[in-house]
Amino acid sequence: MNKKKILHVTYDMRIGGTEMVIKNIIEGVDTAKFQMSIFCIEQPIGPWGQELEANGTTIHSKNRKEGFDFSMIASIRKVLTSEKIDVIHCHQYSPWVYGVIAAIGLHTKVIFTEHGRFYPDSSSWKRKFVNPILSFFTDSITTISKATKQALVDYEFLSANKIDIIYNGIKALKTTSVEERQALKSELFISDDDIVLGTVARLDPIKNHAMMLDAFNSVLKNYPSAKLVIVGDGELSTALKEQCNELNISDKVIFTGYITNPSNYIQIFDIFLLSSLSEGTSMTLLEAMSVGKPCVVTDAGGNSEIISNESNGLVTENKICKSFSLAIEELMLNEAKRLLMGNRGFKRYEQFFSSMKMSSEYMRHYY
Repeated sequence: MNKKKILHVTYDMRIGGTEMVIKNIIEGVDTAKFQMSIFCIEQPIGPWGQELEANGTTIHSKNRKEGFDFSMIASIRKVLTSEKIDVIHCHQYSPWVYGVIAAIGLHTKVIFTEHGRFYPDSSSWKRKFVNPILSFFTDSITTISKATKQALVDYEFLSANKIDIIYNGIKALKTTSVEERQALKSELFISDDDIVLGTVARLDPIKNHAMMLDAFNSVLKNYPSAKLVIVGDGELSTALKEQCNELNISDKVIFTGYITNPSNYIQIFDIFLLSSLSEGTSMTLLEAMSVGKPCVVTDAGGNSEIISNESNGLVTENKICKSFSLAIEELMLNEAKRLLMGNRGFKRYEQFFSSMKMSSEYMRHYY
């Protein structure tokens, strides 16, 4: 049987949610049935690209020029024809534009996946004119949440009937030992009496760490033994540390900076927090669920599709500090509830958000 050849077109293969989806699809595929490669429209290809390349995945890359790069279309089309690609899977908007145009007139199936949206969302008359045309030449469109699907309808003028929802899926985190967790807590000067709140996200305005810190400041008034661990780096690093100084909570907040593999950190959290203004399907939220962590999230994007309120976590009103802090306190007060929600979260992860389930859904679109 001939293998079906799939070309993933994306920005690059640095470390991020879209890149993790592509990586998980490639690593979880039946190599007897599929042969997968990647085309990056930006350089460098990034660490995950280098890892996949070292393990045998072909990666093409070209650094796109300013404005609309017509030569990019020719480069992608050359790969489609020379490698006899059966399916071109375009991830995010710009790769879709280049990919779908490159495939016009070829016997190549086109799939477009939207992985997330900007905040606040917006549209333009150009997209109102262009997108229906691009959609006409696209065989299927997928999004990672109901919220993202609705955004494509409202802001990109795409037909809801053509859009399928495939939730992101991840491999469950490998459980660390009690000794490993204890060693990390000691390294971070966290005692056994501390209740550990934590998040893993880039320090970017869209993640709204500022509101999280304000909420944590309120929590400390009733629960002075709480600690907050913030894993990640980004443009707001200095501003957030200054905010901690102003609130006089610097001794209670631990900024780890960028961590290549945050798995060990997630597993010392008692409660996982996500305060985003906008979100698709958060990979770190899924990772927390995969190791049974109860979660407090804002009602942003796909968060409320992952967290079933009062079942495997608490969903709070977006941007409202008081709502977020009260939810945290509710779980801090009740250890039995934390354990129950964590167990339910793990079961929900297994049922809906495993990498195997995600990959099988995409395979269905490839045929």
